Amino acid sequence: MHLKKATAYLALASVVTTGITFGASPAWAAPPTAYVTSETAGVGVIDLDQMTLAKTFAFGDDGPRGLSLTADGRRLLLANKKPGDLSEVDTATGKILRRVKIGKNPEFVRVHGNYAYVTYEPGEDGGPPPGVSGAPGAPGASGGAPGADKGGPPGAGKGDDNANEPPAEIAIVDLKTLRVIRSVKSGHETEGVEFSGDGREMLVTNEGDDTVSVYHVGTGAPLRTLKLDHGSRPRGIKRSPDGKQYVVTLENTNKFVVLDAHSFKVLKTVDTQLGPYGVAFDPAGKRLMVAAARGKVLQVFDARTFDHVTDVPVGLRCWHFSFTPDGSKLMLACGRSNAVYVFDATSYQPVKQIEGLPLAWGIVTYPHSAGSIE
Repeated sequence: MHLKKATAYLALASVVTTGITFGASPAWAAPPTAYVTSETAGVGVIDLDQMTLAKTFAFGDDGPRGLSLTADGRRLLLANKKPGDLSEVDTATGKILRRVKIGKNPEFVRVHGNYAYVTYEPGEDGGPPPGVSGAPGAPGASGGAPGADKGGPPGAGKGDDNANEPPAEIAIVDLKTLRVIRSVKSGHETEGVEFSGDGREMLVTNEGDDTVSVYHVGTGAPLRTLKLDHGSRPRGIKRSPDGKQYVVTLENTNKFVVLDAHSFKVLKTVDTQLGPYGVAFDPAGKRLMVAAARGKVLQVFDARTFDHVTDVPVGLRCWHFSFTPDGSKLMLACGRSNAVYVFDATSYQPVKQIEGLPLAWGIVTYPHSAGSIE
């Protein structure tokens, strides 16, 4: 699972203060496209005008899962399970341009500014190489997992076995050099990654110890750890369009919680169908979508009141989804159905299934659109 200044601190902080995005180029004019990771086939490339699988980028047995795009759509970043690395793919050719070693079990990747944030589980022998900021013996290295609000370690939600395992980490990768410049210790089995509206805070969900950890983006310093219900396994996390709240899905207790973005207090707890994971607001900010994977439905809630609106029957193991760039359709990556399910985003009626995507994991689009992975 699991910024161009003279120092790492100033470089990281530049994400907040400058807003410059790596690789942005107004000359790039790619057609609307969706990219879907397939754990066995590579990456499916969907032509959104035709709504067909146009081609597949094959990467052997890499096992890509998490994915993210640079703002200009030229580069696709993939978290690869088997080699334990992050690869940079040219979206025009499907060729791997560069790789960087991350560690055991990289899973979730988010591009934010000029950097990629990759969750992974370093294990006893993993982690970044010596000399990387945050690694043992490196300048600015952090000792131990982030503490709770009062300085204590986050509680373990899965018992002693899990508590004794090494915590997950988030590798911060400079997209210009494709080097890990810092690795931040997190909780156990880190899943989702989200950023505050002002870009100053990074939040991650830790399903193994039932926590949400909050970090300062500029320094990677832990700010606080929020403990959720024992055994709830928080997975997806999404900031509301107005930046005032976060929604966190709790896979094992079949709920989501709404957190105040400033105090991090739980404002509301809402029941869902079985196994909620992916979560996103629609482009208009009027609806909240939750992929209840075990229940085989995409659930729709009112984004203001969080009242339940409707359920949309979907396939098997539909963890992540995305709207199309024009907001007219919803696309779900359904891993055990080996397909992407497409629905009308207004009526929620089925449009089609795009086959040929074995163990589909995640989906992103260019141009960028609202989704559970962005």
